Amino acid sequence: MDVRTAIEKRRAYRALEGFEATDDIVAELAAAARLTASCFNNQPWRFVFVTGTDILGRMHEALSRGNEWARKASMIIAAFGKKDDDCLIKEREYYLFDIGMAVSAIVLRATEMGLVAHPIAGYSPSKAKEILGIPDDRMLITLVIVGKKSENLEGLSDQQKSAEKERPARRDPAAIHSIDRYDPRLG
Repeated sequence: MDVRTAIEKRRAYRALEGFEATDDIVAELAAAARLTASCFNNQPWRFVFVTGTDILGRMHEALSRGNEWARKASMIIAAFGKKDDDCLIKEREYYLFDIGMAVSAIVLRATEMGLVAHPIAGYSPSKAKEILGIPDDRMLITLVIVGKKSENLEGLSDQQKSAEKERPARRDPAAIHSIDRYDPRLG
């Protein structure tokens, strides 16, 4: 699968089923993140790959209401970092961008491997950090829920079921970019 196909196939599905989360799969996903570009090659990203049944169960306690669907996944990846581990250029804290790019590489590699990798913001960072032993001085930026796509929509809200059937609308290209100069249509 080429990059364009992976980008086009990538979806944030919620109807998931489990899969065998092997050490080889973890290594493949970590390798994708490892090769991502970063400011001065600082590589500020850190990940905890959660695959054990007991710890997955504990991580479910950190999920926000509406993310119950994530309980069917076989892996949760905690993506975190520390701002001092990357470039600080005036008010720009590059670690957020660099970790986001590493997560994107994980998501695309998972897609290529036939998995769904769905980053979420709906969780308690303090609870998740406590469960995983992530130090207080690190920012837990996202949890990536990883599973196999399922046709079983049981347990999803009506809105979530609708989103499973077809890709949610995307902005028109003219609404997200301009050439050579800012266009007020960008908002």
